[in-house]
Amino acid sequence: MEKVLMKGNEAVAEAAIMAGCRHFFGYPITPQNELAAYMSRRMPKVGGTFMQAESEIAAINMVIGASAAGVRAMTSSSSPGIALKSEGLSYLAGCDLPAVVVNIQRGGPGLGGIQPSQADYFMATRGGGHGDFRKIVFAPNSIQEMVDSTFMAFDLADRYRVTVMILADGILGQMMEPVALNAPDSAPLPEKDWAVTCGKGEKRIVNSLFLKPEDLERVNIERFGRYAEIEKNEARCEKYKTEDADIIVVAYGAAARVAKNAVEAARAKGLKAGMIRPITVWPFPNAELAEAAKTAKCFVAAEMSMGQIVQDVELAIRCSKPVKLCGRTGGMVPAPEEILAIIEGVGQ
Repeated sequence: MEKVLMKGNEAVAEAAIMAGCRHFFGYPITPQNELAAYMSRRMPKVGGTFMQAESEIAAINMVIGASAAGVRAMTSSSSPGIALKSEGLSYLAGCDLPAVVVNIQRGGPGLGGIQPSQADYFMATRGGGHGDFRKIVFAPNSIQEMVDSTFMAFDLADRYRVTVMILADGILGQMMEPVALNAPDSAPLPEKDWAVTCGKGEKRIVNSLFLKPEDLERVNIERFGRYAEIEKNEARCEKYKTEDADIIVVAYGAAARVAKNAVEAARAKGLKAGMIRPITVWPFPNAELAEAAKTAKCFVAAEMSMGQIVQDVELAIRCSKPVKLCGRTGGMVPAPEEILAIIEGVGQ
């Protein structure tokens, strides 16, 4: 299988084009700028649309319009830019529209810094906008997985009529790795008979406003039925040396690459450490963590924030075992030695 050397931001853009995305709307912000720049060059060559909107708010509303017309559309940004899109994310959910959103995270809060971060975890997994809704959130830890997640994102968005977010960070967006750009075969997807352009002599309206409370309750309940199906079918994770592990490190994205080195170092010292890496952070791999909690003595959450995924670990295992945090913030990345020190502390 032929591979090419690509930067993460550009690899996601090319994968989106290969997945059939022909409409990209965005606004510049570091460290995701290469993604939009790549789209600006490639979209005209494939008969697509690239639009640098006047703001992040305008960009997400353009995605709403394109998606309502039944086409595959996406936007990308970095942390404060995603925050500006939050109202649009809620409108996408309220209209049951598929879309793909890429967040190449940077440090915060506020303008923060341009270094990598994982501090948008709550914003990504708890909705990222007002009202009762969810979105699928992929958390890749390699450029290849960014590509694979992008292919899956468009299919899952169409299948479940939801927003799918690729939650990466400045490390993955800027680094380069060899990738295979091969779109997988996908199962047949449902017809978009809800799209405003579907027509067939019938009037189509895409709307998120329900003035009767019983109507809004009904559609929300129906929507959460779909979310339950997503939780049942789409949770993904990688388990590494967990079979006999007393100490389970839980990490995602770029932090998981560091955590794996810490697990290896712990094993070399005779400590039974393993790792569970969520590939989707919503739905979260609750079943795998609950199963691991039956035999593990302790969990360690390693993340580039002050402690966000640690709460989902505690929820997944129902606080049945202690959960320690190894967190760095502000653009700092945990070192393997820092994670190893915590493993050694609980392993004694």
